[in-house]
Amino acid sequence: MMLKSGFDFGFDPGACADCGGRCCRGDSGYIWVNQREIQSIIRFLGANPIDFMEACIRRVDNRLSIGERQVGTGFQCVFLEMTPKARCRIYPVRPMQCRTFPFWDRYRNRPPKDECSGIREPA
Repeated sequence: MMLKSGFDFGFDPGACADCGGRCCRGDSGYIWVNQREIQSIIRFLGANPIDFMEACIRRVDNRLSIGERQVGTGFQCVFLEMTPKARCRIYPVRPMQCRTFPFWDRYRNRPPKDECSGIREPA
């Protein structure tokens, strides 16, 4: 179990294997990325940089975010594959924002239990 100072919950990363990608879908949002992260993803996927930027990255003011697609009444990350089992196509090189979930400041006093089946009470 992972713990982080200042958070009153823990996180079991083993729960990710069977959660269905709940943290990667739902309401529209932003997964901020920097140039280093983008380059890592491009190398990992073996993608053409121009095509990748057009298809997978969106500009929001002066920042860059991973793209999302509308699915039903919600949204999901462009890298979330739902068949045969939900998985992240870029998991080994996912952005820092994804790596630090669920330990985000917005969840410091309210763990995201609806979004994350890996939330645990600390021992």
